[in-house]
Amino acid sequence: MKKKVVVLTGAGISAESGIRTFRDADGLWEEYRIEDVATWDAWQQNPALVLEFYNKRRTQLGTVVPNAAHLALVKLEEKFDVQIITQNVDDLHERAGSANILHLHGELVKVRSTADDELVYTIGYGEIGLGDHCEKGFQLRPHIVWFGEAVPMIDVAAGIIADADIILVIGTSLLVYPAAGLLYYAPETSAKYLVDPAGMHVSRVANLEVIRKKAGEGVPELVEKLMNN
Repeated sequence: MKKKVVVLTGAGISAESGIRTFRDADGLWEEYRIEDVATWDAWQQNPALVLEFYNKRRTQLGTVVPNAAHLALVKLEEKFDVQIITQNVDDLHERAGSANILHLHGELVKVRSTADDELVYTIGYGEIGLGDHCEKGFQLRPHIVWFGEAVPMIDVAAGIIADADIILVIGTSLLVYPAAGLLYYAPETSAKYLVDPAGMHVSRVANLEVIRKKAGEGVPELVEKLMNN
C-alpha cells in the first residue's frame, strides 16, 4: 500500500506563477478593502464591485501557468497516495495534473446560485455580471468562501490529514484559521515539512522540518528526496 502524503498549500505556491497574494506589500488588498469585496455584507451593499474584483482575478488567472512546485507535486503520485488541500482559489493544481484536490476557500473558475449552494457552475476565466442568473432565476455569485463565512470543507480536510504518513506545507504563513489548525489533526508520528522562505516556527507540531526556500525551488528538491527514500 502506498504511503499517504497530504499537501497543504497557500498563496506562496501560486505567487511564483504570478498570482498576486493578499498579504504582500503589492497584494490585492492594496487596491481593495477586504470589507468592500470579500464579505457577505459587501455583496449586499455593492455586488457590482464584488463581481468586478473577482472578474479581474479570473481574467488574470487565465494568463498564468503552473510553476515548478505545482508540477513537482504531480510527480509524487508515482510513488505515493497524494491528497492536496489548498487554501488557494486558483486552478493551478488542476492544470498541473494533480488528481486529488480539495479547495478549502472555493474555486475562482466557478460560480454558484445565491439561493441554492448546490447549484455550482464552471465558467473558466470568463466574467459574470449583475443579471447573470442560475437556472432558478437567482443572481450568481463567486464560488468563494468570504471572510466571516463558514469553511464547509474544513472537517473533511481534518479527516484527510488525520491518517497522513507525510505532510507537506507549502507557501502558507499558517496564520489564517481554521486552515492553520489542520496540522494539529495530524498524527505526531507523521513526517512534516514546511516549505516557506519565512520559515515560520510552528509550535507544538512534532517531527517538523522547515525548508526556508521559495516553493519553486524547495518543493522540487523535497519531492526528489521523498521519491528517492
